[in-house]
Amino acid sequence: MTSNLNFLKLCREAYRAAYDATCDLVGTDSASSFVCMGADGTPTTGIDLAAEDAIVEVLKADGRPMRILSEELGELIIGKSPEFSVVLDPLDGTYNASAGIPFYSVSIAFASHDLSDLRFGYVRNLAFREEYYAEAGKGSYLNGNRIETSANSELKDLCVSIYGYRQNVERTRRIYSNIRRVRLFGSVALELCYVASGRLDAFVDVRKALRVTDVAAGQLILEEAGGLVTDGYGKTLRLPDNVTARVEMVASNGHVQKKLLSLLSGG
Repeated sequence: MTSNLNFLKLCREAYRAAYDATCDLVGTDSASSFVCMGADGTPTTGIDLAAEDAIVEVLKADGRPMRILSEELGELIIGKSPEFSVVLDPLDGTYNASAGIPFYSVSIAFASHDLSDLRFGYVRNLAFREEYYAEAGKGSYLNGNRIETSANSELKDLCVSIYGYRQNVERTRRIYSNIRRVRLFGSVALELCYVASGRLDAFVDVRKALRVTDVAAGQLILEEAGGLVTDGYGKTLRLPDNVTARVEMVASNGHVQKKLLSLLSGG
C-alpha cells in the first residue's frame, strides 16, 4: 500500500481540481441542472459531474493502477492489477452547493481492493477551510491538528445529527425526545468529521439510504478520533463493495453508543 503522504498529496490535488471546477457553479441554476442518472441510482447534476470529472482526471494522471468507486460513474479501473481502491464522493451535499449553502465536501477513501481494509480517509469542505484526514492506526487531523471526539456521556447533554424522518420517524423519535440538540447539515461526510472533532456528539441515519461513497472516509476519520461506528442495530458496519447498496449507521463519540442504540431499539 502506498504511503499516507502520497495519499494526502493526491487528495489535495483532487480537492483543488474539484474546487476549481465547481466554484463558479455554486448557487447557480447550472449547478442543479439534471444531467443523467448516476450509477448509484440518484440524479447527477451539473455540479456533481463537474466535480467528478475533475477528480477522475487527477487520479488518472497519478499513474498508479487503481479501482475507483464513485457515485456518478460507478466503477472505473485504471491500469492493470489495481494497487488499491478509491472510494469517491466528488460532491457530498449537492443541494447545499446548488443553493449556495456553505456546507458541502469532497470525500475520498483509500482501501484494499474489496474495501475490507480502510487505510486513509480525506474529507474537505469545498466552501471554506476545513481539511480532515486520517491514516489507519495513526489518528485523525483537522487542518494538521490532532482531533478527538467529545467526552459527553449523558443523553441530556448531546448534540446529534439524526436522519430518520418521514417513514423512519418512529425509530428516531425516542432519540429526539431524550437529547438536548439536533443538527442536520446535509453533508454526511462532513457531519461524521464533526463528530470526530467533537463539534457533534453523534450521527444517526436509519433511513437505509447511505452509500459507501457517503461514509467510507468519514468512518475512518471518526474511528481514528476515538469514536465508534455500527449499523442501526449495533453490529459491525460492513461497507458494501458497490455504489448501489444502502446501509444504516450509528456513529458516536463512543461514550453514548449503547444508549443511542437502546433508544433506537425501543429500550
